[in-house]
Amino acid sequence: MILEEQRGGSAQGLYRVSGASRVTGSIVPPGDKSVSHRAVILGSAARGRTEIHGFLDSADCQGTLAAFLAMGVTVRTISPHHLILASPGSERLSEPSNVLDFGNSGTAVRLMAGLLSGIPGYRVLTGDDSLRQRPMKRVTDPLSRMGARIDGREGGSRLPLAVRGGPLSPILYENVHRSAQVKSAILLAALSASSSSTVVEEVPTRDHTERLLPAFGGKVLREGGRVTVWPASLSGTEVSVPGDISSAAFFIALALLTPGSTLLVRNVGLNPTRTAILEILQKMGARIEVEPLPERSGTEPSGTLRVSFSELSGITVPLSLIPGAIDEIPILSVLAAFAKGRTEIRGASELRVKESDRIAGMAAALRAVGVVVEEFPDGLAIEGGGPDRPLEEGSVDSLHDHRIAMSMAVLGTRLPRGRSLSISGTDFVSTSFPNFPDLFNSVVHP
Repeated sequence: MILEEQRGGSAQGLYRVSGASRVTGSIVPPGDKSVSHRAVILGSAARGRTEIHGFLDSADCQGTLAAFLAMGVTVRTISPHHLILASPGSERLSEPSNVLDFGNSGTAVRLMAGLLSGIPGYRVLTGDDSLRQRPMKRVTDPLSRMGARIDGREGGSRLPLAVRGGPLSPILYENVHRSAQVKSAILLAALSASSSSTVVEEVPTRDHTERLLPAFGGKVLREGGRVTVWPASLSGTEVSVPGDISSAAFFIALALLTPGSTLLVRNVGLNPTRTAILEILQKMGARIEVEPLPERSGTEPSGTLRVSFSELSGITVPLSLIPGAIDEIPILSVLAAFAKGRTEIRGASELRVKESDRIAGMAAALRAVGVVVEEFPDGLAIEGGGPDRPLEEGSVDSLHDHRIAMSMAVLGTRLPRGRSLSISGTDFVSTSFPNFPDLFNSVVHP
């Protein structure tokens, strides 16, 4: 077993990862977290029955589901990944008797702030210690301009947020944060506005919300960098959630870094706003074959990836690709450590306000194993040492950030045989990837 899961101090998760010789086989990554959140949110806002296939049964997504159960939506669980929701529709959602706790999920709490702004009733939204420190004004400001009544700590900048839903006005909003969460919050609020609202983007962000809305009966117009949504009463439908490319990225990296390896990644989402990581890796010389499945109306594009060991070269990552790969920057940083030459990642200041400060967190973790890293306010530069670069054995702190923890687990497999890397703070991996250790050990061999 390459990855051993243990308990650390103060009941914190701990991984111990050993060196690996090869990566083989095939995987189906867990359901896409972003699509799972939105399927539950739209299915609960829609009147009638919504059937969700491929749901990500993670702590984050279960938190979103629990919020709607507290507001009168019912769920029938066919399997952990197959749900049937029954909702009275958004206008008839009840006031919960308690605070809605979204744990560690910034996606859930920001999108829910948008949806609930236009739905009659009073709700209080909160999260764990980490989420209560993350910025909320980026969504509460535009929502307040629409007439939303939201109050929270530091003038609406921090959770908890108290939302009293009611009538909203339309908005024309420029997405200056380049954030899909901000865009989606506004589009969900727009469903309850008096007329159409538009979000303008200079750089496209992930578009799951606007892809899913028409399947529920929403009216969406997409023209260049503009997305317009009209007020609508939604109806239940059927949704298929593809595998999460952000989760798949850790396994893509394993195959790219391990000599003699080939791995198939099946049923992975290939939404063009999410595949920037593949473009970046191909620019670095990665051998990744993409076999798309036939695309059906109302579904996310998906397909199979065939990934083979590759000798990578360092690059300056194009700024235009950063928003579409923002969640994959931690694992990209690990790959850069084994490329030939320097890799520079800029324009990623959003990483400072994720589950942790991922720029500082990845810089510290990489330095702990001997990688030379330069840190910028908006990114990193990593000095690559090639596929056989030496690493220092020891321990790193993931800062309770699931993406840092999984990225460093991949790095740990490149240690010489007989050596290991300890990664503390892995307790939040279940927020996005509940069976990560088991799947990891199924394809990585001593």
